[in-house]
Amino acid sequence: MVRAVTLFFMVFLVSTVFSQGGPTCLVKLEVEISATGKVGNIENTTESTCTDSNLIEKAREAARKITFEPNIVDGKAVAASKHVEYTFTPISQPVDEKAAAVIAKAIQALGGDKYLQARSQVSRGSYTILKAGTVVSFQTFTDAIVYPDRERTDFKNGGVKTVQVNTGNTGWVYDGDQDKLRNQTERQIANFKEGLRTSIDYLLRGGWKEGELTYVGKRPSTLGKRNDVIRLKFPDGFTVEFEFADDGTPAKAIYKTKNIDGDELTEEDRYAQFVDVNGIKAPFIIDRFTNGAQTSRLNFDSVEFNKEIAASAFVMPSNPKDAKKDIKY
Repeated sequence: MVRAVTLFFMVFLVSTVFSQGGPTCLVKLEVEISATGKVGNIENTTESTCTDSNLIEKAREAARKITFEPNIVDGKAVAASKHVEYTFTPISQPVDEKAAAVIAKAIQALGGDKYLQARSQVSRGSYTILKAGTVVSFQTFTDAIVYPDRERTDFKNGGVKTVQVNTGNTGWVYDGDQDKLRNQTERQIANFKEGLRTSIDYLLRGGWKEGELTYVGKRPSTLGKRNDVIRLKFPDGFTVEFEFADDGTPAKAIYKTKNIDGDELTEEDRYAQFVDVNGIKAPFIIDRFTNGAQTSRLNFDSVEFNKEIAASAFVMPSNPKDAKKDIKY
């Protein structure tokens, strides 16, 4: 029987972020280490003073790169849980005040502190794929998110289940058609991380600090109305433009991608039908347009925030049979 032993040590990291002053931000993580020294699950602890989801992810990425020596008990290597601390010290950097004002207004429009303090989200609804205006696929889904970078989506189509799970730089898939479990490919993981960077949640929860944020100006939207537009350019050159309505409500995210043949595509996510869920507003419709043509729709039936989501929900099962089981949230 393996006995878990908790060990404590500290690692300090100073990171530059795009913010103006502010207090030092402390992230405390609990890292699971196998008997072979391999890093397993990483959890943010309640002792952390940092609420910036992107800084928390930076700390988690740093922890994944640490080489751990296995813990020895009675002459044998055993699993362990280790606590790691990271300190992020903000420094003053030029910030586009107009763009920052748009961000602040949007956060208030979605619920202010309640929105920022949400730690998880469970959603249910349907996902429709369209081609030339015709429905080619319809699936129901249950989606569980633990901010900043853990997501599990269970799809069902005609009784066949598919599961897609991502945790930071790792991911796995259960293919119900073939009844097989497998790790995600590098491309699939890259697509997930790109999806994070193009999401409104990522932007408003601190993602704007990851790159160069600028105010673009006003852009026509519906009849007689114009959206505020801000642009976020990441260090690797990837750029997203976000549009917001006059009341601060998110309207669009526009960015360029490449398909498998290397052709450049213009993707546009449109947010609609915002519903107040216990003080937090969430879009119940998200439409995807590719080169001007609608290619999909996410239609949410329900959204719940701060639900308890077990860490085991993101762990790859040992066999396809277990992957078929529904998760209760």
